[in-house]
Amino acid sequence: MREYVYRGRILNLALEGPFELVEHRPAVALLAEREGHLLFVRQYRPAVGKSTLEIPAGLIEPGETPLEAARRELAEEAQLTGSFEHLASFYASPGFTDERIDLFQVRELTPAEGTPDEGEELEVLWLDPKEVLEGLRQGRLAVSASTLVGLLWYLHGAARASR
Repeated sequence: MREYVYRGRILNLALEGPFELVEHRPAVALLAEREGHLLFVRQYRPAVGKSTLEIPAGLIEPGETPLEAARRELAEEAQLTGSFEHLASFYASPGFTDERIDLFQVRELTPAEGTPDEGEELEVLWLDPKEVLEGLRQGRLAVSASTLVGLLWYLHGAARASR
């Protein structure tokens, strides 16, 4: 039986026997590519006390499908849209949270109108994915788990395509 300690806008904290659980709204993450570079956003994350480099991502709003959320997030964060392909779904950290992330690849990018989230300050960057991976290896960059999954997915696909 689950006992709720806190209920919030995007997450709930609960106890279930000896387990501490976080119920978290699902999210999307986006691999947008242009001329061999991937789209990243840099933003300050108070939870870790530093700026992180991330692929565009965000929560799925109640009543939205993952695809609708992906389209909205890319328009909000980068003023872009395109052709979306669902690649995979995965859990952020299933040892304590049920947060599921749907990863999409976006091709054939075109301009789109979107309203950024209030209070969200993003720097939009187009970067070479191999250089981002090297910066991560060297400890120069902080990234989210979904960014690392997307980056490795992209680089693995690129490696397979070049064989």
